[in-house]
Amino acid sequence: MQLSDFDFDLPEASIALRPASPRDAARLLVVAPGAPLRDLRVSDLPGELRAGDMLVLNDTRVIPARLKGVRHRGESQVAVEATLHRRLALHRWTAFMRPGKRLAQGDRIVFGESSDRACLLGALDATVTGKGEGGEVTLSFDLAGPDLDAAIAERGAMPLPPYIAAKRVEDEQDRTDYQTVYAEEDGSVAAPTAGLHFTPELFARLAAAGVETAFVTLHVGAGTFLPVKTEVVAEHRMHPEWGEVDAATADRVNAVRQAGGRIVCVGTTSLRLLESAAGEDGVVRGFNGETAIFITPGYRFRAVDGLMTNFHLPKSTLFMLVSAFAGLSAMRGAYAHAIAAGYRFYSYGDASLLWKAG
Repeated sequence: MQLSDFDFDLPEASIALRPASPRDAARLLVVAPGAPLRDLRVSDLPGELRAGDMLVLNDTRVIPARLKGVRHRGESQVAVEATLHRRLALHRWTAFMRPGKRLAQGDRIVFGESSDRACLLGALDATVTGKGEGGEVTLSFDLAGPDLDAAIAERGAMPLPPYIAAKRVEDEQDRTDYQTVYAEEDGSVAAPTAGLHFTPELFARLAAAGVETAFVTLHVGAGTFLPVKTEVVAEHRMHPEWGEVDAATADRVNAVRQAGGRIVCVGTTSLRLLESAAGEDGVVRGFNGETAIFITPGYRFRAVDGLMTNFHLPKSTLFMLVSAFAGLSAMRGAYAHAIAAGYRFYSYGDASLLWKAG
């Protein structure tokens, strides 16, 4: 397939810059095979599920992964910005850097304000120890483990998606808004945004309706925002992301399906992880490692029946995924309806509930 197959026009006014309040007041577009589109609210979700169904959610926690600093090379100093991407070791991260082309191995980078240097634990210095394509570098920090995590939390900013960051600055409210209420495991540099719509009250209503919940972990990397640059879709390569499905959760997912319940993933991240953990026989097994699964039309889904997800960018791997799940024609129609009906798009926008085609 060609990249142009996944293009559509989106008005700038459709991009949400703040989330709905309360979270579950966001709109929900229901897309089911052979049925008309339905306009609901996320708070209506319990009525769309059955007792015995299971929601699978990603419990990753977003870290304040955007860091501003100064590159030092001899007497030369240049302002830089890093978005941490993937942790390689207790002291090493890959990061997307701007301006990346002006960095070289051996460069020293001082992150944060120089006036804070009296606090050694707050010092956040790194050496460039590797350089890849597209401005991606490897940073080896002087700190490691919990000390490094604390310094990043102190100095970093929430890594808002570029389509929001280009329109307004990150503020303190984003530290709450850009985090799910059930976030548990530190490691993401982008939120699993479908989960942003959930509230404790909504979870209570789902439980009362007999809907089970299960949690998996996929640490979302900054690569999720990178554009697809190959016109032939199959030539695109995904950045790997680390995830885990523990054995007990895998057993619960399998038991639900065997009993006739439906598995509904909250977000493309939990879907990609479950599909990575599922075998050709459809059985989900414990998984711990990296996945670079790339789901496009023609993919045969093994473990997932439904998907709750936000509205995605044109020509993005996420729009390809939802088109694989619900059908390209159906998603084109759904997105056209959403735009005309004033749905809010992207990370802070509204949601859709998709049922698998075929």
